[in-house]
Amino acid sequence: MMMEEIKTTIIDRIKLHFSDAVEKEFSYNRLDFSVKKETVPSILFYLKEEMGFKHLSHISCVDWLEEGEFEMIFILWSPEEKIKVFIHTRVDRSNPVMDNIDMIWRQANTYEREMKEMYGIQFTGLEAPEEFLLEDWNGPPPMRRDFDTEAYAAKTYWERPGREDALDVRETVEKRTGEVLPEFAKKYKR
Repeated sequence: MMMEEIKTTIIDRIKLHFSDAVEKEFSYNRLDFSVKKETVPSILFYLKEEMGFKHLSHISCVDWLEEGEFEMIFILWSPEEKIKVFIHTRVDRSNPVMDNIDMIWRQANTYEREMKEMYGIQFTGLEAPEEFLLEDWNGPPPMRRDFDTEAYAAKTYWERPGREDALDVRETVEKRTGEVLPEFAKKYKR
């Protein structure tokens, strides 16, 4: 089947099963859809289980400060069809709550914890939400566009002592998961 025929079939099936899916412009091997945030888990599950989009490539976030929203973007890949699908949704910036999808793709947990930490988006049922990527962080979400990096750094770090007592995030994750740090990485451990 030719690429355009494959794309048309995918578009038709998505529109049949998800009436709120709105197409965006498409390029050669990429399809883009916008959906309501409530639709995200079901469309992602459908794309993985029914349509062969087995690989979650990335989850991204855009802060639309002026519009009072975050845009979450889920990027999927079908190794058989060689097509990427981008699922876009908007989340209210003043109450940023999304459904957790790590039961669909386990690696989504890391992306979701990053979005929680960097943007303040809460994911319902998120496992280990207290495990942060930023060590010893107690400030506001630093990737929000209204976060003033210079003011925060001047206030927080100008007379801060060294990091002798900093926690090692890897140790926390090792304890929870039972995974062992690979030998090649141990030389970087404190």
